[in-house]
This record gives sequence, structure tokens and C-alpha cells, in this order.
Amino acid sequence: MLPKNGSKLPGANRPKEDEYLAAIREALRQELGGHGGATKTIMRWTGASDRTARNWMSGAAGPSGYHLICLARESNAVLAAMLAMSGRTELALSADVHAVEVALAKAAGALEVLKRQRTGRTKI
Repeated sequence: MLPKNGSKLPGANRPKEDEYLAAIREALRQELGGHGGATKTIMRWTGASDRTARNWMSGAAGPSGYHLICLARESNAVLAAMLAMSGRTELALSADVHAVEVALAKAAGALEVLKRQRTGRTKI
């Protein structure tokens, strides 16, 4: 028997299975919506069967191993949910930082085009 010293057991803060199922369900719905094409998209991403994809969408079951990796590879929402459940939310920031970098590069390009157009007009 373990002594009652107030310390927590290892793994006590792990996500529960129902929390995992709900997080994956919500991530898939966020990414794909609830329409019928969502299951086909999941099937295409993972190679899973129609019934399996529907179970993931409904939260009756959740992907594990290979299928979870395939989903995280295609879906930013699934990747973010997976990182949040693993307590690694700081890693999710890298995807956001990359998106900001891309947006800034596009904005800088647009500003450069505007500058060229403006300088071209003033010389005329």
C-alpha cells in the first residue's frame, strides 16, 4: 500500500480517454465540418475505412498510432489538439509563427510592388 503523503501518483494528469475522443472529434469537425465529405477526406488522408472515419467523427472511437500521425500530418486542428493533450502547447506556436512569417513575406512583397508603382508614376 502506498503511503498517504499527499503526493500525486505518476500519470495522474494524463488526459482521460473520453477527453481524447472529444478533442479529436472537435478537431476533425473544426477542420472538416460535419458534412458527409468529411469522412471521405479522412479516409483519403489515413486509408481508414468509412466506418472507422465515421466513428472518429462521432467520438465513438479515436485514432491511434499510424492513423493519428496521418491525421496530424494533414490537419492543423488535430495536430494542435494532440500537442495540447500532450502538454506541449508551446510547440503549436511554431506553426503559428510560420503562418505569421508567410503573411509578413506576402505583405512585404505587396508593399514593394506598391513602392515600385508609386515611384514609376512620380517620374512620369
